[in-house]
Amino acid sequence: MTPEDLRYTAEHEWVVAAEGGAVRVGITHFAQDALGDIVYVQLPEAGVEVAAGESLGEIESTKSVSEIYAPVGGRVSARNEVLTDTPEVVNSDPYGSGWLVEIVPADPASLDGLLDAAAYRELTES
Repeated sequence: MTPEDLRYTAEHEWVVAAEGGAVRVGITHFAQDALGDIVYVQLPEAGVEVAAGESLGEIESTKSVSEIYAPVGGRVSARNEVLTDTPEVVNSDPYGSGWLVEIVPADPASLDGLLDAAAYRELTES
């Protein structure tokens, strides 16, 4: 379950183009499956600047707490407020309504350095 139209990180985040030059970010099916039942999601406020590869929040599950890493540097333009009350949406719909944040990339070309679906599948199947 690796959608072809997304880009991926080795840390199991996905990225897709959103409105206004932003990119929408979430965690992959592989990541949510490894985490188990998600019970809490901590995300940055809109307006916060993030650097590629640095932590932008945390996801807590019944098994563990995991960092969420920014796949690109830029400014957070939105966060998924639905997850405040229903974090389990990340488990049930990781590529849809379980998205985490939207980021306006400082350098849109930085998306070119992310993994395509085939490379991500290779990473997770090895």
